[in-house]
Amino acid sequence: MLAGGCFWGMQAVFESLKGVTGVVAGYAGGAAATAHYDMVSTGTTGHAESVEVTFDPGKISFRRLLDVYFLVAHDPTQLDRQGPDEGSQYRSEIFYTTAAQRNAALAYIAALDRRRVYPGRVVTQLAPLRGFYAAESYHQDFARNNPDNPYIVVNDLPKLRKLAQEFPQLVKPNAPLIGG
Repeated sequence: MLAGGCFWGMQAVFESLKGVTGVVAGYAGGAAATAHYDMVSTGTTGHAESVEVTFDPGKISFRRLLDVYFLVAHDPTQLDRQGPDEGSQYRSEIFYTTAAQRNAALAYIAALDRRRVYPGRVVTQLAPLRGFYAAESYHQDFARNNPDNPYIVVNDLPKLRKLAQEFPQLVKPNAPLIGG
């Protein structure tokens, strides 16, 4: 489970990757009773807008998913915000399911900071996954279904262009919103 701002763009980016078999927009970090957009958007539930990424490790590694997460999908140096979106529900956080994922993410963050990839320090949080709750149906595949939405055009299509430029070998042929 990866959180990094609005889940619309995160879902579009990860759905475009070879080896990714499913991406669900949803909420992680809070209780089931508060996993509803109207509540999460208040920033008081403990949830972060997140994506559940299902992938075939024989086709794409967790390390490659981290490359895309940290270098394309969002800015991991922004605390409790991404682009125009502010609040803890837009934080950068990895909800890991195994110790190996936790350790890989910690090592990746340390390497980014050591190499000074960003002018600021990486603020991505790590927490064990305690629950993931799919978002409402109108949020699923929002970018693909609404490519002309001004939010998508300004905030998410540039991420998809960057993905195609930085990691062309990872992009599915004819990925929605990228082409091929």
